[in-house]
Amino acid sequence: MKEYILPFRDLVVNPGLTVPIYIDNPLSVACIEAAANAGKQVVLTAQHSWGYPAEPADIYKVGTIGEIAQVLRMPDGSLHAIVRTISAVHITDISVENGIFMGEVSPINVLDDSEFDQTIALRDKIANNIQAMSSARKFKMDKLRTVIQNYPLPAFVDAVVQMLDIDTDIAINILCAETWREKLIILLEQVNLLAETMKIEDSINRRINQQMEKGRREAILQEKMRAIQHEMGEVDEEMDAENMRARIEKSSMPADAKDKAMSEWRRMRTLSPMSNEGGLLKAYLDEMLSMPWDKPDKQPIDLKTARAVLDSEHSGMDAVKERILEHIAVMKKTGKNQGSILCFVGAPGVGKTSLGKSIAAALGRKYQRISLGGISDEAHFRGHRKTYIGAQTGRIMDALKRCKANNPVIVLDEIDKMGRDWRGDPESALLEILDPEQNKNFRDHYLEVDFDLSNVLFIATANTLNISNALKDRMEIIEIPGYSMDEKVRITREHLIKRAAHDTGWADQNIFISDDAIRHIIQNYTSEEGVRELQRELTAMLRRALLQNDGEDVPTDFTIAKIDDLLSVHKSVGLNKKIGFGVRL
Repeated sequence: MKEYILPFRDLVVNPGLTVPIYIDNPLSVACIEAAANAGKQVVLTAQHSWGYPAEPADIYKVGTIGEIAQVLRMPDGSLHAIVRTISAVHITDISVENGIFMGEVSPINVLDDSEFDQTIALRDKIANNIQAMSSARKFKMDKLRTVIQNYPLPAFVDAVVQMLDIDTDIAINILCAETWREKLIILLEQVNLLAETMKIEDSINRRINQQMEKGRREAILQEKMRAIQHEMGEVDEEMDAENMRARIEKSSMPADAKDKAMSEWRRMRTLSPMSNEGGLLKAYLDEMLSMPWDKPDKQPIDLKTARAVLDSEHSGMDAVKERILEHIAVMKKTGKNQGSILCFVGAPGVGKTSLGKSIAAALGRKYQRISLGGISDEAHFRGHRKTYIGAQTGRIMDALKRCKANNPVIVLDEIDKMGRDWRGDPESALLEILDPEQNKNFRDHYLEVDFDLSNVLFIATANTLNISNALKDRMEIIEIPGYSMDEKVRITREHLIKRAAHDTGWADQNIFISDDAIRHIIQNYTSEEGVRELQRELTAMLRRALLQNDGEDVPTDFTIAKIDDLLSVHKSVGLNKKIGFGVRL
């Protein structure tokens, strides 16, 4: 025969007790009234979920059956009932009838060993352990002693379960145990576990209190130091130090960098602002605060814009520009600087460095150029220890500081011109900088903390392939060939004339020059693969024309004859310098 089931959210009741119940849920009220009207027993059990009403699957398969001794209906619709629990039962075949849970029950037989010495000893051990914890948790020991002295063992087990707020799963295991000794053993394990947890909490609380006391002590000492500095007229320095501390706390430094900065700040506070070491520490903290720890340029990548920028600033080089756009497309897809480091190799004047600047403009990022020609000291990259006189950060950190962003485009110019001597091997530092697996934790000797360089887009340039194999392995070599005659003419028409006019003060509309005249300059006055010398000749031509026109840029048709007339003087001056003419007397 099925019995009525009354589920509770978080309550497990042990048998042998008289339990008062307050109910305000309509379904639960209906369950008690139906059981009372039918003169039947009711099963009190717990449920897994917090929501109500529950599903049959949410109800635990173990509960406590009892008789309804009294039912009192309140004016607000709630109900007070008293249930005398009889025994623990297994519940099967749970169903819902008119919103009321019903189920088949079978009793769990519990061996009554409550009078055994071992059982009583376990009960006393649990009480003593709770007594030891009572100072921290404020357990009601008087109530527990009253239960021990005046009530049977089931009341003691139930009182401890409710007092310790034991999890429902553990309380169900206690209810299922077939002897009181087994119930008390499970209960003792939970008491001991709670005691160990309280020890850990006490240790943490003591540590927190010590830190708070240390903080109060430091605050008192700092207040005294402020008073002393006020008497000595050092209020401005004190305010500056406090402002620096606030800046450190508000900065976006990683945790290890912030700890390092606060440690150096505390050292600085103990030193006089006029001391040498105090000044060095202040300069160090200023460098730390000026670094762009978490300040990226967040402009989204637009491939159409990137292509337009490259086409507008560079004529020809279609294959090179396509490879750059492929690299940018991968960056747009992954959101990272994926792929190899690009290294542009070509003769002087073919536009290697300006390509890097155009890439920065195409990505909407800051741009910095670092010339590596003649560098032979790795401190140029890694910086100097701050204990050295004149110590400073390396050129990479300095470039990031000037950019005020942690994801700029940095062009490493003339990478093939690096040297090596007794002061160190700069190439080893550069290998770390260009390795995406290592530069996430690049450590500058001056800052002494890790900085993430993985967001920086490095681009290298070189005139020749006189580069070590290790560096070649880090980079993708892109050779930029010299310009053809037609490409030089187009570059002159689109870029060089405007640049030369700007440098000499000419108005663009006053310069008239044909393509044949441009070819004449290229064939007779330049001998290079790039266009740098061509730029110089155009500037010299306009400069000489200004001299002939008394400094006025009158409209001028630069014919071949006109060009020869203007550049012949310039060329003869250059030849005189080469063979020793023009000696000062």
